[in-house]
Amino acid sequence: MVVGRLQQGRLSILDRIREMVRLGAGLDDDGRLSAEASERALACLSRFAERLDSLRAGSVRAVGTNTLRKTRDRLDFLTEASRVLGHPIDVISGVEEARLVYLGAAHSLPGDPANRLVVDIGGGSTELIAGSGYTAERLESLYMGCVSVSASFFPEARVTAKRFRMARLAARQELAPVAERFRGAGWERAYGTSGTIRATAKLLVDDDNPSGIITRDGLERLQADVITCSNLNKRRPAGLSEDRAPVYPGGLAIITEVFDALGIESMMAADGALREGLLFDLLGRLTDEDARQRSVQSLQNRFHVDLLQAARVEAVALDFQRQVTPAWGLEGQLSRQLVAWAARLHEIGLDIAHAQHHRHAAYLLRHADLAGFSAGEQLLLSALVGNHRRRLRPELMEGLPSSWSVRAPRLAVLLRLAVVLCRSRSETPLPPITLTASAKSLTLEFPEDWLEAHQLTLADLRQEAKYQASSGLRLRYR
Repeated sequence: MVVGRLQQGRLSILDRIREMVRLGAGLDDDGRLSAEASERALACLSRFAERLDSLRAGSVRAVGTNTLRKTRDRLDFLTEASRVLGHPIDVISGVEEARLVYLGAAHSLPGDPANRLVVDIGGGSTELIAGSGYTAERLESLYMGCVSVSASFFPEARVTAKRFRMARLAARQELAPVAERFRGAGWERAYGTSGTIRATAKLLVDDDNPSGIITRDGLERLQADVITCSNLNKRRPAGLSEDRAPVYPGGLAIITEVFDALGIESMMAADGALREGLLFDLLGRLTDEDARQRSVQSLQNRFHVDLLQAARVEAVALDFQRQVTPAWGLEGQLSRQLVAWAARLHEIGLDIAHAQHHRHAAYLLRHADLAGFSAGEQLLLSALVGNHRRRLRPELMEGLPSSWSVRAPRLAVLLRLAVVLCRSRSETPLPPITLTASAKSLTLEFPEDWLEAHQLTLADLRQEAKYQASSGLRLRYR
């Protein structure tokens, strides 16, 4: 956990709290979390919740990474974990994790225009990022981390030369498809984040290397030292902590192969990483520099969205959302943002094919790497866009957090109505339309004789009423 304070436009770090939970070590072969691992994590979150409460934190963002991307019983764990923490927990994609790692690292480094390579070795994944300034340009998340590699090749912290060769070969195989892409990224300096990198830098500090610069020769010396120790639970190199020792061999194997694969000569440890990146990303959301807005705009450009039509639908949908929010419980900034983003992106599937274009759009939004979006936010956005026309698809609402099980279908209704009423793509503004909502009904009131003068819209509303009746909502218009 990292705590920061915004003062005169600058973010200052007040506190950092770190606990080794090793959630990934609790995954069984079926991808389910053990009770012991869950209990460790919940106990940690309980302590974090106590600290958050005492700090009276105004804005909190909590995320899960590789283990929660992989576990099959993710929703059950997240529900309990969010309850214990007192705040929702988002699961982010590997590429989004890489973006946030770079953002945190870049903010902790000196202002330098040079292109950078940032490497982050987590418990279950390794992120590679090339960029300049605060902008990540090439991002990759690999399925290997210090916990997973240590568990596979160094069980019970037992280390041999043969096991190291096998671990390095596995890391080399994972790196092979992306190595050339990052070798040619034009970076001038390499930085590392995470516990493995910091531990390595600390172990390499001596009179000749006071800054703990990591080099290939230094990594080879450390590998020899670790092999000599044989069992890190009983004996470990001076300076390696007891908590870090069991997972260090896997991390050392990874960083050694990263040096070889990417042609790195030296690397410095950076203070900032994922958690700091989350803080600066949260600050961006509070100051209208939201990465999600840039992702939406990028998709609009990439899939040649009719921006005028998207704006019409957005304006109507937001007006409807404002009117029914008290009755339908649609308060909160995210509800409004989701309606706006869904309106802007509801036609991206047209660039693939007109037939079933809402399905194409839903697939793109569910599976694309969208900077700034959590997995849950992408799922919500996909569900809204996938339900913006034709028959309702309740299956798209499956897997949503329980807190959205009622709100998401209601937001979809509002988007559908906005699309119906803007179907003509006319530049003539719609008349004032009043919405009245209850738990199982929604009534639209138009100016007198307007519907009679717009027979195609009236026909669309009749069809929409039939669609909504299938879900138990009575749609009326007059």
